[in-house]
Amino acid sequence: MAGSAGVWGIEIGQSALKALHCVKKGDEIVADQFDFVEYPKILSQPDANPDELIADALTELLERNETARDHVCMSVPGQSGLSKFFKPPPVDVKKIADIVRYEAKQQIPFELSDVIWDYQMMPGAQVEEGYALESEVGLFAMKREQAYRQLAPLDEADVQVKLVQLAPIAIYNAIAYDRMHERLESEEFDIDDPPPSTVILSIGTDSSDLIITNGFRIWQRSMPIGGNHFTRQLTKDLKLTFAKAEHLKRNAREAVDPKLIFQTMRPVFNDLVTEVQRSIGFFRGIDKKANITELLVTGNTVKMPGLAAYLGKNLGYEVHILDRFNRLSGDDVLSIPTFRDNAPTFAVCYGLCLQGLGLSQVHTSLVPREILTQRMIRAKKPWALLGLSALMVGASIQYVMTQRSWATTTDDVWKNATSAVAQMSSYSSSEKSTDADLESRLMFLNQLGKEITGNNDERLLWLEVFEAINLMIPREDYPDGKMPSPREKPLQDRSDIYVTSIDSKYFEDLAEWYTEEVAKRYQEEMDDWVRQMKRQPPGAVAADGTGAEAEAGASDMAAVPDEGPSETGWIIQLKGYHYYNSSERMGFEGANHVRRTLTTNFLEKQITLSSPAGEKLTFTPQQMGFSYPLQVNVSQPTLTRVKNPDFDPNSMAAQVKPPIDVEPGDELTGPNGETIIYEPPTLEELRYDFVFQVVWKPVPLNERMKLKKAAEEAAAEAAALAAEEAALNGDAEATP
Repeated sequence: MAGSAGVWGIEIGQSALKALHCVKKGDEIVADQFDFVEYPKILSQPDANPDELIADALTELLERNETARDHVCMSVPGQSGLSKFFKPPPVDVKKIADIVRYEAKQQIPFELSDVIWDYQMMPGAQVEEGYALESEVGLFAMKREQAYRQLAPLDEADVQVKLVQLAPIAIYNAIAYDRMHERLESEEFDIDDPPPSTVILSIGTDSSDLIITNGFRIWQRSMPIGGNHFTRQLTKDLKLTFAKAEHLKRNAREAVDPKLIFQTMRPVFNDLVTEVQRSIGFFRGIDKKANITELLVTGNTVKMPGLAAYLGKNLGYEVHILDRFNRLSGDDVLSIPTFRDNAPTFAVCYGLCLQGLGLSQVHTSLVPREILTQRMIRAKKPWALLGLSALMVGASIQYVMTQRSWATTTDDVWKNATSAVAQMSSYSSSEKSTDADLESRLMFLNQLGKEITGNNDERLLWLEVFEAINLMIPREDYPDGKMPSPREKPLQDRSDIYVTSIDSKYFEDLAEWYTEEVAKRYQEEMDDWVRQMKRQPPGAVAADGTGAEAEAGASDMAAVPDEGPSETGWIIQLKGYHYYNSSERMGFEGANHVRRTLTTNFLEKQITLSSPAGEKLTFTPQQMGFSYPLQVNVSQPTLTRVKNPDFDPNSMAAQVKPPIDVEPGDELTGPNGETIIYEPPTLEELRYDFVFQVVWKPVPLNERMKLKKAAEEAAAEAAALAAEEAALNGDAEATP
């Protein structure tokens, strides 16, 4: 018998509670306990009390199995949750979480705060140099109230659930481990030549789950047809009670007139086949390269005579009943008649055990986070109490020893020293107070002097800042300053950045803006900027004239972690967009274009302004007070309708209805045979929206000139040192 190292997989079905206990021994999975508790009534019957029936079944399970509270994994019906699979674009693996959160908001029809959800990358994903290329992500979700409703019977029975999984995903885990393990371990997934797929049909009491998988990819759908539909059909047509109809369904071959029984159930057979065919047809529509080779049927409904043969005849696939598990051992369980008779219904429990033992392909869980947090706190409470107890004991011992030592000393020995310390402390406090007053007066006088001497400079600061920001915004130089039409130069080929708003906010301490989240984002942005500046755009030529990629120069200020800005200052925020998102510029569009232009300008571009005397002065962004340029958001370009400036609503082209496949700029024939150039009212363009922030600390002109002079002197000194070193090296080489 297994101890606590094993895992229980529990499925609370509509007609029975199934439980399987497995342990890992070496490379084998061994089933050493199981239970099958059939309810007196099916839960969906009108006169049944589901809560009471489930509670009684759990009580019976716990009474018959001592380890039933150890490491429990539980399944929930497929129709209770949501399974979505999507292919993210080629992206850094670290950005997958952001893409999944965005996808979750689109795919889940509820507020995320009302939902328990989890995700993972599916098997066969190709990751190269930290980028996910050909990958698929599985997103699984369930409403929070539904999750608590499913967990309620086990909570009342004092059973702690380790993980919650959707029943179709548990079946996939069982099939992937039991029948597709060699493929998953030895083959690489080829999206152009995928391996053959298997259809798994799990027929439940009130509904059925259909899963199509080749081991690497999954498609799943729940269908509202189950074993009860056959029973209800017999009840309706033969005027029987539900119990008699259920017995007759299970023992159709022993009935007085078997032919009548099968003819009565034929409409449900047809409905089931139709639903399966429609589901497979829909799957083939979205995955045209899939090759389905077999159909596996699970659930106790498959024991109904003639069902498997009928499915095989009408669907055209080789049908197998999933009544044995190739990689599951444990003759003490597998040889028991009760298990053998109900083996088709233990696939879900088998998959749950595999996930609990860490051997499944899908390892997501829908246990609410707050429950996991409560368990973690509960587990750490004893250690916290032990630590506090040890601290209290140590403090008590220290107090007793100190008190005893103090009681044995003579007060007169310390009296003079104590008096001297008190006198010196009073003198120190007086001097500190006087010093603080003097420092306050000095600060006032210094500030007053700056106000008097720098007043003219400060009046122009904001005008200079807006002029500097205008110089920072990248724009193309068009001939004669005339903007070309989209046909002369498409929007996707224009590197212009359009700013829609400029906002500013004053901070008494810029550390309030530079939070932990902003610091992390700035670190990532600077790393991405350095990597981007070391790449060359498509078509770039190396220094030797070859077509090889040449490294561009980029500052080595690569996001070295610092303490961030402090003291007073402003945060200036720019919102804008650009259309420089052609697919031919992969890696240089979207956020990367903002980095290569706007971020680079705020780090390196020289700013030329006019002084009050009319003199042209050039400063660096740092001398102007700019620092910490940050692209706040990183997203994907979106397809947007843009007004076409070449469209004339009064022209003949606007009156002609164009063919479906016509493109802007194509020639059309007018009603009188004349040639018309087609121009649509709007154009479809990829637009990237961004939010950009930069720190600005006001630097008056006189201080800027001091910084500029100091920088020039430092540069001259460095040049002199370099020249001196070059001369020394030349003399050393010339000496024989």
